[in-house]
Amino acid sequence: MLTENELIRYKRQLEVSGWDKSTQEKLKSASVFVAGAGGLGSPVLYYLAAAGVGHIKICDRDKIDLSNLNRQILYNTVDTDNWKAETASAKVSQLNDEIKITYFNSEAGWPLLDEIKECGIIVDCLDNFESRHILNRISLQTGIPMIHAGVSEYYGQMTFLQPGETPCLACFIPEDIKKETKGIVGAMAGIVGSMQAIEVIKFLTDTGDILKNRLLHIDGKLMNITTLTIKRNPDCKVCSK
Repeated sequence: MLTENELIRYKRQLEVSGWDKSTQEKLKSASVFVAGAGGLGSPVLYYLAAAGVGHIKICDRDKIDLSNLNRQILYNTVDTDNWKAETASAKVSQLNDEIKITYFNSEAGWPLLDEIKECGIIVDCLDNFESRHILNRISLQTGIPMIHAGVSEYYGQMTFLQPGETPCLACFIPEDIKKETKGIVGAMAGIVGSMQAIEVIKFLTDTGDILKNRLLHIDGKLMNITTLTIKRNPDCKVCSK
């Protein structure tokens, strides 16, 4: 049941075509695991909280650095040297104090398996492939879907990974790939993170067309969005076993 405050808070969502109280209640009863509270995680966390996702779990191992602030809009200058996950939890709670926030100042990986198992979806907002591939294996083991996204410079990509239905991350990004540090235009993280949030909301509310078996590529320089069909790799060392 939605409270009077919630009916007011989510009034504009409840006016969306095809959206009613039962749709909003699906969000209220949902739990989401967000891995990474940086450039992608900032818009994801703000928009999922604003939408009314009932329980958001935030995980990030890093502290806030001044160089993060061109894209990590959860934080202010005074937040530098504080834990990202803990600070993000406080900021998101200020936006919506009617939802539950749990945070972990740690790596997103196997030690948090039990916490992840309680969630309906994993959101990959990470900045390194090693941790992403650990999450991919957790997704495959638990059957929990994962929304993968990545961003650098003017470019971003996103896809929806459903164990047993779609490629896994290792099908198109090898596990032994090394991270190449590149710059980033902060607004690109905002665009891609916002699209991740939309995909989460669609999945949780059973609305729209989920990005399964498709890789969305965003080119901010050309203002061009393309969608590529991706298939499971029958020789994948991770999901074909």
